[in-house]
Amino acid sequence: MAGYCRIPVKSGTRAATFLFVLAGILWGAPIQAQMNESSLDTDDVLDAITAHVRDGLQEYPPDPSRIPRTLEPDGSVKGVPPRDWTSGFFPGILWQLQAVSGDTSLRHAAESWTNLLDEESRVARDHDIGFRIYCSYGLGWELTRDTTYREAVLRAAEALTHRFNPIVGAIKSWEGDWGGWEYPVIIDNMMNLELLFAATRFGGDSTFSQIAVQHAETTMRDHFRDDGSSYHVIDYDPATGMVKQRQTHQGAADESAWARGQSWGLYGFTMTYRETQDPKFLDRARRIADFVLNHHDLPNDGVPYWDYDAPGIPETNRDASAAAIMASALYELQEFVPESAANRYIDAADRMIESLWHDYPAPDGAWPFVLGESVGNMNVVSEVGVPIIYADYYFIEALRRRRALSSRAE
Repeated sequence: MAGYCRIPVKSGTRAATFLFVLAGILWGAPIQAQMNESSLDTDDVLDAITAHVRDGLQEYPPDPSRIPRTLEPDGSVKGVPPRDWTSGFFPGILWQLQAVSGDTSLRHAAESWTNLLDEESRVARDHDIGFRIYCSYGLGWELTRDTTYREAVLRAAEALTHRFNPIVGAIKSWEGDWGGWEYPVIIDNMMNLELLFAATRFGGDSTFSQIAVQHAETTMRDHFRDDGSSYHVIDYDPATGMVKQRQTHQGAADESAWARGQSWGLYGFTMTYRETQDPKFLDRARRIADFVLNHHDLPNDGVPYWDYDAPGIPETNRDASAAAIMASALYELQEFVPESAANRYIDAADRMIESLWHDYPAPDGAWPFVLGESVGNMNVVSEVGVPIIYADYYFIEALRRRRALSSRAE
């Protein structure tokens, strides 16, 4: 890890963690229980992240061709245009940090970066309009009640509904021609349902949430295996709604459990339960949680390999983004379950965020990134072992959820 630890951490925490783990091994106590004794000061971590991001804003003004996504090989920021599926995460990070700090300079920055995505609220080229618009405009509305942001969410939700086929009962994720599919629906699409639920909550009609529910029901029926894991891509016949094939695009194999996909599913079904209170969605979220947390190849630090069935384990890449999404989802899921399960989810999420903060940092000077060691697409060796902006977005969200949980317990 030479050249890392760009953002300062409290001294002694890593040593304490090691001792707790060693004690668990020597004394036969569960590692998870021992790790619970060492926790992050989320206020300090969020303060450090806020200062890190804020300090680089003047040198990196809003630019519609340079929205941060990852690092170039030379260590500079790799920027993308608004149409890129990740474009909403950096504005969303700014909104989250503004909510944490109350810093008006961060609000101004969040507004400027969010405004770059206006045209993306008007057309749904793919399902990722939810990532682009909810993570930027949606958070903007939640935090400011500026009607401009609300209107963008409603526009985007309306655009997304045009990708819904009632015969299939799901929203088409991608145009099928480039992947050889006819009507592909990917597990990631569960995340973009939040845009539809938000549109109904923001004053839109119930059609948005009804489509979201139907998509979730179809995904629950067709994407999942008996062990609780999910396929990545389901290809449908749009004329009949029948499944044509079950495959992967970013996982190790069609029958493997791609790690980020499992986290997308966990997060998406937890969010869907929050919005609907329908117990079948809670049951599905808990079954996904059982799969990932009980998996024999989940490392002790809670940061999974890029695929739970990846070849070469343990000599292969971890995926910090999968852990960050999972931790954020578990902090929400614990709100809806009995105390014993809630404690287990909290312990697991605590272990993940502590590991991410101490052991998976972005390289020194890698503004605006916080975490390193994410995996975008191993199959084409794209964004492997590098910072990726969505890992930071969900890590910050996980920290905020943990801080809120601690505040309620006081």
